[in-house]
Amino acid sequence: MQAKANFKSHKALFFNTLAFTVCFGAWMLNGVLVTFLVDNQVFDWDPVQIGWLMGIPVLTGALFRLPAGILTDKFGGKPVFSTLLVLCAIPMFLLSYADSFWSFAAASFGFGFAGVSFAIGIAFSSVWYPKHLQGTALGIFGAGNAGAALTTLFAPTLLNIFTENGTQIEGWRMLPKMYAAVLIGMGILFFLFTENKKPASNTRTLSGMMQPLKDIRVWRFGMYYFLVFGCFVAFSQWLVPYFVNVYYLPLVTAGILAALFSFPSGVIRALGGWMSDKWGARKVMYWVLGASVVISFMLIIPRMEIYSPGRGIMATRAGTVTAVSDTEIKIGKQVYPMIKRTSERTNYEARALVFPKKDVWQEAIVKEGDQVTKKQLLAKGVTRIYFQANVWVFAVLVILIGSIWGIGKAGVYKYIPDYFPEEVGVVGGMVGVLGGLGGFFCPIIFGYLLKGTGLWTSCWMFMMLLSVICLVWMHRVVTKMNKEKRPGMGQNIERA
Repeated sequence: MQAKANFKSHKALFFNTLAFTVCFGAWMLNGVLVTFLVDNQVFDWDPVQIGWLMGIPVLTGALFRLPAGILTDKFGGKPVFSTLLVLCAIPMFLLSYADSFWSFAAASFGFGFAGVSFAIGIAFSSVWYPKHLQGTALGIFGAGNAGAALTTLFAPTLLNIFTENGTQIEGWRMLPKMYAAVLIGMGILFFLFTENKKPASNTRTLSGMMQPLKDIRVWRFGMYYFLVFGCFVAFSQWLVPYFVNVYYLPLVTAGILAALFSFPSGVIRALGGWMSDKWGARKVMYWVLGASVVISFMLIIPRMEIYSPGRGIMATRAGTVTAVSDTEIKIGKQVYPMIKRTSERTNYEARALVFPKKDVWQEAIVKEGDQVTKKQLLAKGVTRIYFQANVWVFAVLVILIGSIWGIGKAGVYKYIPDYFPEEVGVVGGMVGVLGGLGGFFCPIIFGYLLKGTGLWTSCWMFMMLLSVICLVWMHRVVTKMNKEKRPGMGQNIERA
């Protein structure tokens, strides 16, 4: 790391962040493109296949983050990042020729290498800043996550332009070609305007560089990152089909709302870095994980309409039914009033509702002339509960949880230079691998959960479970540290 930040530090951070934004936007392309192709019946892919196509690029970016981090520590960020940008442009261009699931998957695997840009940028940014500024610097770099928002915001509009609003559907092939051109252009700019720098540990052997991976806290940090980054990546893509299928929104509108999830999460990461520098990563992560549990729980309840037996009417004496209407039942001189169902009570679909609504009414099960006994059921009760899962309330909660995860991403990476100042590339690469695996596995898990349960909100059930596991694990570690009596205990607890 560098003792003091200077102009070269800020210039390196700027180009790292810009290149990462371009890579992240390319990495997330399938979320929009696959949804567009399926929605326009270009390809007949089921939810599981869609989940795989969204996850394959993320898998590539996850698996190769560790080697990318090692290469960056060894050779510096300039040659590694420049080469990556140019190489990723090739499979991105070939995506424009895909005509089947497998050819689409193969090209997606190739351009998925754009995801390793995170490990490169983390290592190449950290060497330019002193320890007390690394949280803020890495938070600013992480704002490149907003590349996902740029894709979900602009790609649907570009697809409409290229396909002439769906009339020339083959025009979709221009989009990956455009992305390929941007990747090559960014690679050239990065090579021309950045200066190379390596950490002091770059002379170590490969086995020596891998030594920190034996530490359990690396894997714990990876678990946190699986949630706050991996799930962010997954939902950056999954929310597009979610809005289209659950709320019947056009692709462009769904892309805008998905961008509103991605963009704040990326930008606020810089704030998360500052917060982690000021108050410590532990306090930040407590709030992040706790809020993730609460908001995930709120998002679990699906859009639904439930009918259940309600309060009925029983005869207070025996007799003969003399009249039955929508509002009453007569047995001799005894009148039993009934609650009538009205159309006004059930027409909620056209209204914007935040809270569930309940309707109750009664329906006669006897007819005129029937003989009834005491305590015999005359009318059954019906209760209807309607929950709209209002799209605007849902969108606000989704944006909120995305922003919270953005703060958490910076919190996790504040830990790394604290514990492993000379192995940021290796450790950051491994943590990035685990986080990237979250981005790969989650869309696939979401697809299987949707297919198995029929509930789109099943993905939020998984989020709540994962958030609880992370929170409990961190709390147990902190509790254990609190019980240990040794010098420096307070500092270790703060960084736990």
